[in-house]
Amino acid sequence: MTDGRAQTLLLKNLHRSDSATLEAYLQGGGYRALARALKEMTPEQVVEEVKASGLRGRGGAGFPTGMKWGFMPKGPGPKYLVLNADESEPGTFKDRLLLERDPHLVLEGFLIGCYAVGCHHGFIYIRGEFVRPYRILLQAVQEARARGYVGKNLLGSGYDLEITVYRGAGAYICGEETALLESLEGKLGHPRLKPPFPAQVGLYGKPTSVNNVETVANVPMIVEMGANWYGNIGRPKNTGPKLFCLSGHVRRPGVYEFPLGIPLRELIYQHAGGMLRDDRPLKAVVPGGSSVPVLRADQIDVLMDFDSLAAAGTLLGSAGVIVMDDSVCMVDALLNLARFYAHESCGQCTPCREGTGWYVQILERLERGAGRKSDLDLLLDLSDRIQGNTICPLGDAVAMPVRSYVTQFREEFEEHVATRRCPRAAAAAPGRA
Repeated sequence: MTDGRAQTLLLKNLHRSDSATLEAYLQGGGYRALARALKEMTPEQVVEEVKASGLRGRGGAGFPTGMKWGFMPKGPGPKYLVLNADESEPGTFKDRLLLERDPHLVLEGFLIGCYAVGCHHGFIYIRGEFVRPYRILLQAVQEARARGYVGKNLLGSGYDLEITVYRGAGAYICGEETALLESLEGKLGHPRLKPPFPAQVGLYGKPTSVNNVETVANVPMIVEMGANWYGNIGRPKNTGPKLFCLSGHVRRPGVYEFPLGIPLRELIYQHAGGMLRDDRPLKAVVPGGSSVPVLRADQIDVLMDFDSLAAAGTLLGSAGVIVMDDSVCMVDALLNLARFYAHESCGQCTPCREGTGWYVQILERLERGAGRKSDLDLLLDLSDRIQGNTICPLGDAVAMPVRSYVTQFREEFEEHVATRRCPRAAAAAPGRA
């Protein structure tokens, strides 16, 4: 969605009822970028064009995509590109929209990426619960193969490429790239120690690059329109269009496309229609999916891009914007989040395996009115011991929100201790002890 002021680039085909079909995609100029890449550009030129565009990964880390591809070794020998379609971050649903409504845009970007890194067998790892997107994507691959976009001698270029679509088993941890690679190899989805990085030792021990769905969806427009054109969208070092997922207490939740750098306040109050209820003012916003630090209502005058949000003490992450009004108990909201991460911890690292369970125990104690004042500092101490001390970012993904909820809304946590109950639960259910 947009408000009509901004040109849609990633969502430009979604107005069509047949947007998932190859014919609809071709009518909109689809696969022209692939043809240009194969016939007019060397793989190195594609990498340099993506580097020059400033495209940063849309999966959460924001790492420059062209630089990531540039890490792949040159020369002969197997190497792989893997598409991470395991979208599982709470509050995030943009990749699913692209896979369901414009799978050929995703596929074209992925095919160009495979060509750029010298890969002849690409893998698409899609979340197990995405049954419908999986079927739509399979159909798109079959259509593309029938037209010569997948298989032997793509478009007469002499370049061969096979695609395998693999369904995961529904584990959040497999969104982490090395856990994903383990899962692809048929093993438990346990993250690997780095280094070596996947560009050195990846899938089946071969050089591998892993990219997000929205990231590769940006690639066709870069190849077709050029890096200079793309670099003029958004802000310096934060270029290109971005999909923002709005959920929670807003009137018009959904996926919105704007250039990076749109003000958060404008997203909530202008495009998402403002707060769901007039008598319930804004209390808190999670700007980038559940694993990033939360913002208070008085902190929303910030631009939605990688660097502006980092300067504000949080992260763009997956751009899953979760809006909470003043009816939300922040202790209960954090408990809900902690239960999720405790459930999804793979158990490989002690700080994460034990720490996430401790979070749940402490927060449950606070929420039922049995908490101690020392519990607040205990939560912060626990976060210090988890963050940066685990193999993968899952530990950080829960430690950072816990620290921010406790520090940003400390008075509410203290109120639970002082009154020995959850004040908001009592208000919501009169008569409850």
